[in-house]
Amino acid sequence: MLGSAESGRTPEHDLEGEIGRLLDARARDSSICPSDVARAVAPDDWRPLMEPVRRAARRLVARGEVEITQGGSVVDPSTAKGPIRIRRPRA
Repeated sequence: MLGSAESGRTPEHDLEGEIGRLLDARARDSSICPSDVARAVAPDDWRPLMEPVRRAARRLVARGEVEITQGGSVVDPSTAKGPIRIRRPRA
């Protein structure tokens, strides 16, 4: 179950955690799709999670924890339209 009153975590914060878990499970130079996160959390009803996953990714970008890319190039998450990928920052 996403989030709980006891943990003080919200479902959106759980999505941030899932982004981190999926990235940690892949090669350092790999990226993930927001649908990977949504499907990991709710395999049978993942589509409604697509925008919440994108919001979670934008929060992680603001903290410098991930980058959002399109066509392999880093993009501004506030203006990105269409398919995106999420990856760890590259040096």
